[in-house]
Amino acid sequence: MLRRSGLIGSLIGLLVFLLWAPTSAAASTAPAATAVRTAAADECAVLAPGASAAAERAVAAACAQVAADVWYTWGGGHGPQPGATYGQVDPTDPASEHDPERLGFDCSGLVRHAYAQATGADILNGVASAQYYTHRAAERFTAAQGLTPLLPGDLLAWGNSRQLHHIAIYLGAGKMVEAKQSGTKLMVSDVRLNGDYYGAVRVNTGPVSGHIFQTWGTGVWTKAQPSTKAARVYAFPHATTIRVECQKHAELVTSDGYTNDAWSYLPDYKAWVTNIYIQGPAWLDGVPACTF
Repeated sequence: MLRRSGLIGSLIGLLVFLLWAPTSAAASTAPAATAVRTAAADECAVLAPGASAAAERAVAAACAQVAADVWYTWGGGHGPQPGATYGQVDPTDPASEHDPERLGFDCSGLVRHAYAQATGADILNGVASAQYYTHRAAERFTAAQGLTPLLPGDLLAWGNSRQLHHIAIYLGAGKMVEAKQSGTKLMVSDVRLNGDYYGAVRVNTGPVSGHIFQTWGTGVWTKAQPSTKAARVYAFPHATTIRVECQKHAELVTSDGYTNDAWSYLPDYKAWVTNIYIQGPAWLDGVPACTF
């Protein structure tokens, strides 16, 4: 009787297994697929193909700081070398009260660190405007173009031509990594295309082509046309590396003890600047005359 009962029990058990197994397998795979999609939506990683190896390294460097639970801190990341620093109190933001106690990055400090890690050189030292207008731009994209042409590692900027107040790194799939504001940690966010989204720039991490010069002075305005009366575009806060496309004789300018009628066109700004504030001779060596 015991042997017969064992046999019957085994047959019943086998039947239950055969009836249950397919349902269980299907049930076990569905949640896994959902979990993967959910994780990908919040993941800090390269989320689309096509980026350069350097851009992917920049994304990885920024995401490492997210994984480390690093704070946003106003002014953070702008020390003598790239990397997290203690911040400052932003007089316009009460939430920055504790920033001097927090080791971290502001938006441009994170971008600077990420590309320094990616390239081994401090190629994006500066605030958001300086990083967007970098002479290392490989390509630029307007707000109207949206996200379609963008690749992971591209820099997204918000503000206007005179002042860009925020910058972030694109991950792909409509996501970005950013140091957003005081009181928060570094984070992955949906790209905000509303409001004052200005556009994006792809960073050239290789050799830079064109005629490269340095400006001097502080608060030097670029102009929409080669004239002091033309609309202001952007002011160099301090000495800045620029790319000059061409130069032309236009309005005579006297400033800081110098007089010059030569103006240079800066393709990265789509603007002009008097040669007075470009280091070098009054007429820049090796730069062609503009034909427009």
